[in-house]
Amino acid sequence: MFQTNENLCKSVISDVAQLPRKWKDDVFLAPECQERFLVLSDIPEMKQFDIFMAGLAKLNNGYGVERVSPEVHTVLITLDGGGVLYTPEDIVEISVNTITFLPAGKPFRFELNDQSKPWNMVWILLNDVERWTNVRKSCRPVLNFDAAESVWSLVSLIYNEIGGRPAFRKMMLSELVKILSNVEIDVSDTQMRVLSMLNTIESQLHLDWNVADIAASVFLSTEQLNRVVKQIVGMTPRDYLIHLRMSKAADLLGNKDWSVKMIALRLGYQDPNNFTHRFRKFYGMSPRRYRLRFKS
Repeated sequence: MFQTNENLCKSVISDVAQLPRKWKDDVFLAPECQERFLVLSDIPEMKQFDIFMAGLAKLNNGYGVERVSPEVHTVLITLDGGGVLYTPEDIVEISVNTITFLPAGKPFRFELNDQSKPWNMVWILLNDVERWTNVRKSCRPVLNFDAAESVWSLVSLIYNEIGGRPAFRKMMLSELVKILSNVEIDVSDTQMRVLSMLNTIESQLHLDWNVADIAASVFLSTEQLNRVVKQIVGMTPRDYLIHLRMSKAADLLGNKDWSVKMIALRLGYQDPNNFTHRFRKFYGMSPRRYRLRFKS
């Protein structure tokens, strides 16, 4: 985008006389503003979902973006605070728990509404392709949106996976696309709790996880947990935990300084024989035989 040291405009809602007659490409961010970017070089999986760029923004003490004829659709999801949207037809308030659709090729300007209240929002730039025709079909630019918190959580999880797990990023992007495409199956609060828990499990595979405790931690029965996890990753919680541990074991076996016993303990197996049995069942060979693959 473009950058300047001069603020775009004053915050107004009702003064239609201040609708811009001549649009320009510009952006203003006060020093207090914070943004975290998701770009294709960091999240290459966005390309297959026709997402050009995205960001998590915490905006304070002045912010504004103006475009004349953008080549991509712009979507804003507001979690806290709010802004003001200027279009050729109107001036509209952007409030909490709303989604704002700004189609490609049409001028707009949006800015921080009340500079005493930070505007926390997600912005997403979508390629102007058939997948995103719903952006053009919206009869109003700003709509009520119950999934603002879910989108913020999803984009945060994707951002935290920069340099991390492509499969997990792809899964999160798929859920994000479902929401933005207005598909009937949205990410529920229950799914978000389970997703967060799965992320915790993957980062702490050395702990003694069991399905009953996992279910209790997300306020579900074991039957409910099984159903939700299968919806998300296509397998039961038990099978997913085994999959995570065995995948990590295969990676760790490449480190010849680590004994099989050390790897077993690192992945939550107190009994190395149990680990070896599980590994052989998963890969069809023992850990030691698998390790021979790494020898040149």
